[in-house]
Amino acid sequence: MTHILHRQIHATLPVAAGGKGIELFDRDGRAYIDASGGAAVSCLGHSHPDVTAALHAQADKLAYAHTSFFTNEPAETLADKLVAGAPQGISHAYFVSGGSEAVEAALKMARQFFVETGKPERRNVIARRQSYHGNTLGALAVGGNEWRRAQFRPLLIDTHHVEPCYAYRFQEAGESEGAYGLRAAKALEDKILELGPDTVMAFVAEPVVGATAGAVPAVPGYFGRIREICDRYGVLLILDEVMCGMGRTGTLHACEQDGVAPDLMTIAKGLGGGYQPIGAVLLSRRIFDAFAEGSGFFQHGHTYICHPMACAAALAVQEVIARDDLLANVRAMGAHLSRRLGERFGNHAHIGDIRGRGLFMGLELVEDRSSKEPFDPDRKLNGRVKREAMARGLLVYPAGGTIDGVRGDHVLLAPPFIIDAAAIDAVVERLGDAIDAAVA
Repeated sequence: MTHILHRQIHATLPVAAGGKGIELFDRDGRAYIDASGGAAVSCLGHSHPDVTAALHAQADKLAYAHTSFFTNEPAETLADKLVAGAPQGISHAYFVSGGSEAVEAALKMARQFFVETGKPERRNVIARRQSYHGNTLGALAVGGNEWRRAQFRPLLIDTHHVEPCYAYRFQEAGESEGAYGLRAAKALEDKILELGPDTVMAFVAEPVVGATAGAVPAVPGYFGRIREICDRYGVLLILDEVMCGMGRTGTLHACEQDGVAPDLMTIAKGLGGGYQPIGAVLLSRRIFDAFAEGSGFFQHGHTYICHPMACAAALAVQEVIARDDLLANVRAMGAHLSRRLGERFGNHAHIGDIRGRGLFMGLELVEDRSSKEPFDPDRKLNGRVKREAMARGLLVYPAGGTIDGVRGDHVLLAPPFIIDAAAIDAVVERLGDAIDAAVA
């Protein structure tokens, strides 16, 4: 009997006992290819010697010092590295323990920015349906995952949601990508005008939507117009790259491929690669200056911000990625993964869409390919795919509610950056068998 309150109370989980490279091992000695990186976390795979050595070295020097008394070397060095590689305008980093904390902090930064600059009437936050920004109450309120929000709705702050940029479902017949992107972006402008431009403080979006919809990238031009709209009405742009960022799509930041820079950016997951819990908010100079020239502090904080062990781990992860040129491998293996998924599933009766960027790919499952009709939610197909994949020694990240929070199933793939072509071939083969067994 376990005394842990597990995610699924009645599930019987194997016990993870070890890991090396792209594989995890359970207590019975069974190996699993980690083709989802947990939840797009394990970008270097498992037991990377350089990262474990950095953790040992840091533990020997300093495990913890509270930030009301001290700063620390790993945090300072990591901030320097992140700002040096950040989008234009980013000047500072704020370290927390994960993605949800990062989103909470970014929302507070946005609010405090307007208070500091004499515009306290700006309070409204706009985000997109079928998004996910974390599980704390503020992050959950901003997110558009209806299943996660439902029972907690009475506790959530008021937020506003517009249609996502989701071409497979919402691009009209005969409509070009460019025209669709402009139409999808117009939903933000319409909402700003509806609420009153002087009341809106931020728009929050994932450059590539993660677990709620399954690696959905925006069409070209969408985020460029979003940036223009935010600038026109004085709204802060918060990009949530907790899942899609830190190299996952083939560039360090996913927004690089959209040609935009945010006012605030949240990162986590691939920042520390799972070796320690860590996340961060990257903030622009104008937000920092508003704090520095105003109250002189950010009214927020947690016990473990700038944790030396977490920052040392993240620094080692980022140094390995740069030293070994792993983003080049993400691009090369991402192209191979996309090609192999197309070969295996391009004409599959129950795969409606194959999408994503780099080593961040999704498959949308459908009952009928021509009509795009989803499977009945009562079938819980995503759970069946997960079980069939694990039975074949494969870890993937399936989810339901892809279309509207209730209907639709997808499978998310986010393998470690160190994966090679032979391993990708094995992933695709096992996944194909798992999907075929699940829909049979």
